[in-house]
Parts: sequence; C-alpha cells; structure tokens
Amino acid sequence: MSVNIIVKKSPRRGFSHLFTLLLAFVLYFNSLEVSAQNSASTSSFNARLINIEAPVNETFRYQATLQNNSGKSQRYKLEAETPDGWRVIFKAMGSQLTSIKLDAGKSENVSIEVRPAYGAKPSKYNIPVYAVTENDSLELKLEAVVEGNYDLQLTTPSGRLSGEITEGEKSEIHLKVKNTGSLSLNEISLSSSTPPKWDVTFSPSEIKELAPGKTKDVVATLTVPDKTLAGDYVSKFTAKNASSTSTATYRMTVKTSMLSGGVGILVIIIAVGFVVYLIRKFGRR
Repeated sequence: MSVNIIVKKSPRRGFSHLFTLLLAFVLYFNSLEVSAQNSASTSSFNARLINIEAPVNETFRYQATLQNNSGKSQRYKLEAETPDGWRVIFKAMGSQLTSIKLDAGKSENVSIEVRPAYGAKPSKYNIPVYAVTENDSLELKLEAVVEGNYDLQLTTPSGRLSGEITEGEKSEIHLKVKNTGSLSLNEISLSSSTPPKWDVTFSPSEIKELAPGKTKDVVATLTVPDKTLAGDYVSKFTAKNASSTSTATYRMTVKTSMLSGGVGILVIIIAVGFVVYLIRKFGRR
C-alpha cells in the first residue's frame, strides 16, 4: 500500500520571501548611491578667521582658501556684497584680481581686504563673499566689527599758520587741539621742532584726556634769539599720544629790530665817512 504525501506552499511564506528580496535590492542600490555621493566631494571657499575687529580707519584682512573639487577646470568670479561706501579687494599670488582659474583638484590662497567707508559707525557688519562659476556659487560669510577710531587734529583757531616776530623777542601762538575721532584720547603731549637756538614752551604742555569732538586751547610761546637774520623760518608743532599724531607747520617771518637797524645804518655811515676821509687825505698827495 503506497502513501502519497502532498506538501503545499503557503502563499504568505512566498510573499514574505519576495518582500525580503525586494528590500535587499533597495538597500543595495541605496548603499551604492550613498557611496557615490561620498566619493564625489564638492568645491569649497573657507577662511580660518571670519570675524575681525579693528578701528574704522584700518583695513580688515582675511585669508581664505578656494578649493576646486568639481572634477574639471573652473574659472571663479570673485564678488562681494558690502554696505555703501565700503570696498573689497581680492589678491592671489601677490596680484589684485577679480577672477581666478583653478584646475580640477587644485586650491589657491586668496587674500581678502575689506576697507570700511569713511566715518562708518561702530557696529558689526556682515560681508558675504562669493566665488561664482557657470554651474556653482560658493559663499563665504565674513564679519567686520568696527570699534571706532582715534584721530587728532592740531591747528590754529583761525586756521592761519604764519606770523611775524622781531629778532630777540617772544611771540604767543594760539593752537587748537581737536579730537576728530570717535574714541577718547588720553595723555596728549605737545612738542616742537624749530631752528637752532629757538625756544618754545607750551601751556598746557600735556592734555590728560580729550573726549570725541572736543577741543583744547594751547598757547605756544616762541622765543627768537638776538641777531637772528631777517627772513622766513619754519617751525613744527606736534600733538600726539599712543594712538594718534598731528603736526602743524608754522611759518614765522623774522624782522630786524629798530635798534639793530639803526646801529647797522650808523655803522654804514661811519664806514662811508672813513672812506671819504681817506680819499681826501691821501688823494691830495
């Protein structure tokens, strides 16, 4: 007697097997896609320092690196967005430029100089910088923090920088020291450079503190020695501290005193009279 045994496959098991194969297939191709993305790195535009603080009258300098990983040679156009009055300059290999060509896989160091507008207020300014090709745009976000500036001006109340003096006498020259910056100035000293044997004293000789926009009157007493020849002479007055310096060039015209002039005329008359006497005396012989 023979017995036939028939085994029937469950449709649920077959569906599960098919689902497993399909899942494995999807995971396999996903892994291939991820691997391909990781192997194809992108180009980059980076800087070691993106935030710099400096006074408004200084240049903000950033050092960046431009990397071409696109797989082909690219020409990058260098651009920047700046506030009104600001200026950005790009330099590479010692030359100023507006675009740069990089072969595949190559990189180049780019110096970025940012010059603030005159009188820019103390604040933080965002400076987006771009390296643009036909197919790509790389952005580098820079920050310039303006701290304010130190600035000093030395002049006279009227603006006139010339005068007259008689040799052997003194003259008071009124000066004005002004803080034209946005930060306070401390320990401002006064000094001079004059012809030999001339003397200058200042009152006051030092200004302890000068707030922005404020002025301080200073009197320079100039003494010219006796027997100074008549003519024009130049003296320089300087106001300075650790942060700023200003110099005013003052032209002084020296005149001969009446006494000196009279003595000189008398000497000339005597000399002429003596010559006439000699001519008359020896001319008769």
